[in-house]
Amino acid sequence: MKQNILDEQFLQLEALLKNCDDLSISLQFKLVQNIYDSGLNGQQKLLQKLVFDYLNKSDLISFIHGFIFELLSKSTYPAIIQVVNQYFYNGIIPLKSACGIDYLNLQQLLSKQQFQKANQLTHLKLCQLAQIQGNHSREWLYFTDILLLPTLDLYTIDKLWSIHSRGLFGISIQRKIWLSNDSDWNKFWDKIGWKVNGLPRRYPQEFIWNFSAPQGHLPLFNQLRGVRVLSALFMHPVWNEK
Repeated sequence: MKQNILDEQFLQLEALLKNCDDLSISLQFKLVQNIYDSGLNGQQKLLQKLVFDYLNKSDLISFIHGFIFELLSKSTYPAIIQVVNQYFYNGIIPLKSACGIDYLNLQQLLSKQQFQKANQLTHLKLCQLAQIQGNHSREWLYFTDILLLPTLDLYTIDKLWSIHSRGLFGISIQRKIWLSNDSDWNKFWDKIGWKVNGLPRRYPQEFIWNFSAPQGHLPLFNQLRGVRVLSALFMHPVWNEK
């Protein structure tokens, strides 16, 4: 790609990053992919943008930053990989935990779109938090566990899901869908694709583990145990602090 075209595309991307409408976001993804595919110069521009925003605007890290990070992590240029590893060895989302839980493995799975494994690990992490906070050894979540889950950890888990799914997945995404459907669980199940023609999907083979899934499809929670766990999650104070 000629330098002037590359510069024009990058300036267009910078301008669009200030706009959050769906059409703009779709174009942003296309521009990022084009700039990345242009070769070393394009990847260096994306890397400079990512590093600058990470160091100076960490609270504004978006789906686009997640996409840039995922692309650059697969670069075939050693110079790019060296800088990515230098600045982003733990990813682009601060892996904060109030209980000392390590979320690096979850970050790695999500950044590689290994959503089924990430879903399983998410439940393991939530159960670990519940065990620590509730002083028990249960390997499943009970609705009374949810309020005890630290805000910091829920925020980290949700941010990892939303950033690395391009805004498609995450508990906060599910909550927005639930609220936008008047907290009607049947409408919610249909909207996120957990039921088809009124019947629950069978786990795991009937669930969708890629970007073709409906918004809010992941992470999964067990419907057979009722809605109290999800309801408690959606009412958790973390969403009032975001």
